[in-house]
Amino acid sequence: MSTDIIHPVGNHPEWNESFYFNFYDRENEIFAFMRIGLKPNRNEKNVFCCFLLPDGSLVGMKDNEPMANSALKAKGLSFVKILPEKKWALNFNGYLARLGGPKPDPVKVSFSIGFECVNKVFNYRECVSGIKEQISQSVASEHLEQFGKVNGALSIGGSEYLVRGMGERDHSWGVRDWNAPKMWVWLTCQFSEEYALNVTKLVVPEGEVDAGFIHLKGRNVPLVKADIQTEFAEAGPPKSLRMVLTDKEGGSHKVTAVAVRQAALPFQSEDGKRLSVLYEPLARYEYEGMVGYGVAEYLVKKF
Repeated sequence: MSTDIIHPVGNHPEWNESFYFNFYDRENEIFAFMRIGLKPNRNEKNVFCCFLLPDGSLVGMKDNEPMANSALKAKGLSFVKILPEKKWALNFNGYLARLGGPKPDPVKVSFSIGFECVNKVFNYRECVSGIKEQISQSVASEHLEQFGKVNGALSIGGSEYLVRGMGERDHSWGVRDWNAPKMWVWLTCQFSEEYALNVTKLVVPEGEVDAGFIHLKGRNVPLVKADIQTEFAEAGPPKSLRMVLTDKEGGSHKVTAVAVRQAALPFQSEDGKRLSVLYEPLARYEYEGMVGYGVAEYLVKKF
């Protein structure tokens, strides 16, 4: 049975079904990340779609709209399943905003990009069970990951690009409260079609949960522990990190990463009493003499 379905809805008001994609085109130096989240109990679709460009600028949006149906389509962005767990189409036609200046400037953007999965879909339940599963219930405990190849056309502000690169897709469902954890770290990198990694560290009042995989020559090897040392910039985002990953087979893997470009998305609770910031930098990773690129996502609670 395919995992690429819309699941039965839970009772919690923050119940969420989330589909996320990112990719990096090394030749054009363009990094993209995008998400559509369905929140039926709040009659809401959440969406963000962002591009970090070679000049360091950020073009994107973070918005929501009423949930008239469960289609993965919102604010001009759509994710179309072509073949379950194998192929997706990412499409957009509309306006995003150039951020970072005195005021957001509208930018015409369109893209039609195919995402072809490389590895077998990975379920975080291969890493997390028992008490760790219980303490991760507030942050979408059901979690699937795959990395893949992208190919397609992109237009930003009149500039045309043929996009080719690699990236990650994430499908999760369950309760998603952006302000529940003290911090979460979500790291992905593709060195090649044979070597990649996915690491999650969730920090909640009850403890920490480590999960993810390292992909070694066609095999997803589950991770059981991630020791991560992070250097943060004064303003809050991550600058660099060093980590030692321990896999389920007893292997140990040393990885370093440096943030290349930064993006930040705020998530404030409805009552205004809690604020978390999602830092989504493009990062350059090194592992066993290989260089790869991916995201070094940190959700940090501010208050």
